[in-house]
Amino acid sequence: MIYHILPQSVYTSQDKSQPLRSDTLESEGFMHCTGAPDLLVWVANRFYRQAKGPFVVLCIEEASVAAEVRWEESDGTLFPHIYGLLNWDAVEKVIDFPREADGAFLPPGGLP
Repeated sequence: MIYHILPQSVYTSQDKSQPLRSDTLESEGFMHCTGAPDLLVWVANRFYRQAKGPFVVLCIEEASVAAEVRWEESDGTLFPHIYGLLNWDAVEKVIDFPREADGAFLPPGGLP
């Protein structure tokens, strides 16, 4: 299982009949993911703490992703990157990503 952090507003506005195109697919060539549940809070607080609004976590079955997935090193850790659009049938579960009043992310419950 790999995980992608996404603003809830982006998730709810998606046409689920079309694959998901991440904003970083255009700017960096791939969609960022994490491969370990314990890294989700660290990544979210490092990159999204100042962002407004609720977030969700897409729980993705890596073997079902139609695009290429490459595990690449960043900050001394391997992260999965999806090099293309994300097909929705690879998303097994969508979980709310809880936050504190100050914007800090908390561990989400119910991760597969």
